[in-house]
Amino acid sequence: MVRPTKKRRVEYLPEVTFFKPAGAPKRSLEEVNLTIEEVEAIRLKDKEDLTQEEAAERMEVSRPTFQRVLTTARKKIAEALIEGKAIRFEGGDYRLAKFKCPSCGDKFSSKHKHKHRNHQSKCPKCLD
Repeated sequence: MVRPTKKRRVEYLPEVTFFKPAGAPKRSLEEVNLTIEEVEAIRLKDKEDLTQEEAAERMEVSRPTFQRVLTTARKKIAEALIEGKAIRFEGGDYRLAKFKCPSCGDKFSSKHKHKHRNHQSKCPKCLD
């Protein structure tokens, strides 16, 4: 019997969710879908330059699971680049990270998109 998939912890929701080759009409393109957790794995490993162990801890998954997610994401990106396909970010099995406000101690999920390293959205209770 297969174990149910554990939801992966995601700190970042991409602001842009669709990329396509320049000059190609969208309707004529095949698409490759990257799940939100695949985008998070790419962000943590390749953009934030974390070790595989650090990135796996941030996503609250094992290192082998993180490696599988990362490998799948990189293969999809390579396929899209080499074969001229569009890339869409959507779906997956994830949950938004919870942050703790340094002022009031309240925990909240960041539903806001952010671009900066180690960004933490403002607390909705005290706006800190």
